Amino acid sequence: MAKSDSFPTHLPATLGELRTSEWTFERVTRSVKDELRDNLIAKLRMKETLFPGVVGYEDTVIPQIVNAVLSRQNFILLGLRGQAKSRILRGLTTLLDPVVPYIAGSEIRDNPYKPLSQYSRDLIAAKGDATPIAWLTPDERYVEKLATPDVTVADLIGDVDPIKAARSGEQLSSELTMHYGLLPRANRGIFAINEVPDLAGKIQVALFNIMQEGDVQIKGYPVRLQLDVAITFSANPEDYTARGKIVTPLKDRIGSEIRTHYLDSIEQAINVTEQEAWATRSGLEIEVPRYIREVVEQIAFVAREDKRVDKRSGVSQRLPISVMELVISNAERRALMHGETIAVPRVGDIYTALPGITGKIELEYEGEMRGADTVVRDIIKTAVQRAFDGYFSGVNTQQIEEWFNLGGTVQLSDAVAAETSLKELQQIQGLFDKLKPLGLEKRAGNESLVSAAEFLLEGMTAHKRISRNEERSFTAGEKQSRKERAQNFHEEIRDKERDREDYRNRTKRGFN
Repeated sequence: MAKSDSFPTHLPATLGELRTSEWTFERVTRSVKDELRDNLIAKLRMKETLFPGVVGYEDTVIPQIVNAVLSRQNFILLGLRGQAKSRILRGLTTLLDPVVPYIAGSEIRDNPYKPLSQYSRDLIAAKGDATPIAWLTPDERYVEKLATPDVTVADLIGDVDPIKAARSGEQLSSELTMHYGLLPRANRGIFAINEVPDLAGKIQVALFNIMQEGDVQIKGYPVRLQLDVAITFSANPEDYTARGKIVTPLKDRIGSEIRTHYLDSIEQAINVTEQEAWATRSGLEIEVPRYIREVVEQIAFVAREDKRVDKRSGVSQRLPISVMELVISNAERRALMHGETIAVPRVGDIYTALPGITGKIELEYEGEMRGADTVVRDIIKTAVQRAFDGYFSGVNTQQIEEWFNLGGTVQLSDAVAAETSLKELQQIQGLFDKLKPLGLEKRAGNESLVSAAEFLLEGMTAHKRISRNEERSFTAGEKQSRKERAQNFHEEIRDKERDREDYRNRTKRGFN
């Protein structure tokens, strides 16, 4: 029965009550995969949103997951870090019934009508209709394990417990001396294994054996468990294919391999960061301009393309989320220091968020040689340039450049009050007239005006129309000789050729 159908409000407390209740034998004994399928069908018919909070997969990943669930298959999500794999797996609980009954006290949540464990069978034989019944919620029916090389069969499947044997007086060969692992305890639910290639080979063998045959040997004692469980996996594609860390029999028993991906557009990325980042702060009004959001998202997009960043590791969507929180915090700190009532982030605040970036990217040899801070500053500069081009590509900034060429300088600091910075910026002739593409309000406050003007100057710096030093002092752009211009031109051509070659190589690997 689908979750949208009406469920009985009274939950039986004993096996006898369950048998005479509206909880039919068919409903209680339905398998987990059938339950997921039925509830998914109901959601599709009602046109409900599947996997709330997951953005950008509506036409790619989610249809493949729907097909796998409709086919009652175990499946694996293959993707780099920060591609919502765990969120999707946890979202499968929305396809489970609100509650399901099980034998109270059973470690493996035995079905009252089809008990697997000796404990439940003995309890029903002794108490009959008086056997106590408990109830499971969807969250209790989801078990997740991060695979690591030190995971053992005991962790995953179970082990003989000598202490339990001594207390109960049972022989070690008795099933009642078993301490069940995570997989049996996920019975009648969903079991998710993250980074499955990191499991040792013998653990993978035990896993597929219990998936396929329902049995496993623990210290020479054969344990047969016909578990009712939907098993899902996640992995990095590099580990799952090229390095051969997954045993072939287990790979063969996984129904669908579903590839996740990074978000395709800045708009989608902004929506995710807005959804996930902690941006509502007490005591202050926070106003994040659209162009700041675009620069923050562009950092991740640029980093994924940068040859100095390790492509196999990937650049997680957590990067812009962390950066946005740090950017807001720096703006908040500035506002609190100067008694301002509104905090508006600036590009300078993004540069203070380096700790939120360097820890989330892994560099290639060339990047290591340059240094993480240098690489990240280059990435931020390129991100600013891309966002700048979206607003000012057709804007003539010659008047501003001439002001600097005549000896004008402006120093901006992320720690200086908006009123002070505004006085500095008002010296620049024609600066504020060029901010119209940003759509500022007619009565924009000092904080918004400073943020917008700094964005314009940073974009001009990225295009080398003016210069800026590490102390954030803006000056005239450096004049390039004909030889330097020619050298930069040829370097740009070589970079584009390398990019095309990289793309061709990735395409070939994809087809192979």
